[in-house]
Amino acid sequence: MADYIQVVTTVPSKEEGEQIALALLEKRLVGCVQIVGPIESLYWWQGKIERSGEWLCVAKTERELFAQIEETIKALHSYEVPEILAVPIVEGSESYLRWLEKQLQ
Repeated sequence: MADYIQVVTTVPSKEEGEQIALALLEKRLVGCVQIVGPIESLYWWQGKIERSGEWLCVAKTERELFAQIEETIKALHSYEVPEILAVPIVEGSESYLRWLEKQLQ
């Protein structure tokens, strides 16, 4: 079975999250994207602490597709430095992972 990951990014609006999610799905780079929010983020930016409302996007995919996913997110993302992180899926239900694998074909 393939190595699976969750790719996480934050976006400034639900609409931008949906645009990115649809692009990833249409390219068959992910099997599912969940858009959660709004959330509040606090972070360092240009030497000071910032606070902003964001939406969290969590995509399920295979590790080998990460470079293409990163490229797609960067092309559509409005941030100068978007958060794009991959987290390994160390365990998962066999039926879900089989379903995910079929979506990426």
